[in-house]
Amino acid sequence: MGMDKNPLMRLEEFGQSVWLDYIRRDLITGGGLNRMIIEDGLKGMTSNPAIFEKAILESRDYDVDIKNLSLNGMSPKAVFEELSLHDVRLAADEFRPVYDRTLGKDGYVSLEVNPHLAHDTKNTVEEARRLWGALDRPNVFIKVPATDEGLPAIKQLTAEGINVNITLLFGLPRYRQIARAYIDGLEERLGKGLEIRNVASVASFFLSRIDTLVDPDLDKLIALGGSKGALARLVNGQVAIASAKTAYMIFREMFGSEQFIKLTAFGAPVQRVLWASTGTKNPLYSDVKYVEPLIGPDTVNTLPMETMQAYRDHGNPKPRLEQDTKQAQWVLEQLPELGINIDQVTKRLEVEGVEKFNKPYDKLMATITEMSRRA
Repeated sequence: MGMDKNPLMRLEEFGQSVWLDYIRRDLITGGGLNRMIIEDGLKGMTSNPAIFEKAILESRDYDVDIKNLSLNGMSPKAVFEELSLHDVRLAADEFRPVYDRTLGKDGYVSLEVNPHLAHDTKNTVEEARRLWGALDRPNVFIKVPATDEGLPAIKQLTAEGINVNITLLFGLPRYRQIARAYIDGLEERLGKGLEIRNVASVASFFLSRIDTLVDPDLDKLIALGGSKGALARLVNGQVAIASAKTAYMIFREMFGSEQFIKLTAFGAPVQRVLWASTGTKNPLYSDVKYVEPLIGPDTVNTLPMETMQAYRDHGNPKPRLEQDTKQAQWVLEQLPELGINIDQVTKRLEVEGVEKFNKPYDKLMATITEMSRRA
């Protein structure tokens, strides 16, 4: 496939950047990442504890480092941190030409704070500062979860000039709070006479997990039939996309406000919306379900490798994000009638999301501990 015909490359025409939701050392050192940057227009990379667990457990690339670091007396947590810092630095260096060419808009690699700090503001800020300093790259993000305790951390880190990727975001009310924390952080920084044009942030809205949780309840109503069953059939599989389109309307509102426009006079960049959890979980749905409807300006879609391959093969990019917005609002308005409280759903997803990062992190600590004993 010629690069001019590659659907991934064409997404840039509509203002969307493609990032990879995956990291592994041999992808970087073996030249695979560089090929994706050139051939697919890849502009960034995200990581999380589950991704690193998979990379370390399914590869021998890390065995020698784990052995040597353990023999030097480092704890499992310190060993993992050293491995992840090393890989993120390597990837950030691969993306540095993208960062320079786009004047700091793209070319980022994300590293998450310890997931066990999701409800600890103070230690989240301290760890984010430490990781930011250790990475020592302008084109990295520190990932902070969108919990109640994460909000003041987002504001504080933004005010300190640390790039933040807000993760585990599910709900629309929470998204407003996150955008507000970013704007407030920029205002605080500017008020101290500090530069704000080089402070970057993205808000990572998790999608497929919403449908995964809501659809089974809708399926039950469909099976019962009647008017509610007919309504549930119309809404089934539509809630995540409806939420995303509504989030983008909030984005337009927040970053088109008079308050933010004043900041743009000093070079403030918008906090882009990033579509995350875009791999299709339900085999009955299209494998590009969470890509095609969400293409628009000032957005990022971070794709797992399988979804990226699928979109490269049969994607059909068009600017659809601001289409069918009334339908999206209608979908969300029907949920109370169907007995679904979307705010409760997203709160549950937030709690479960933290645990889904804690478990692989803890599993990885146990694995490194065992490998250390054998060293």
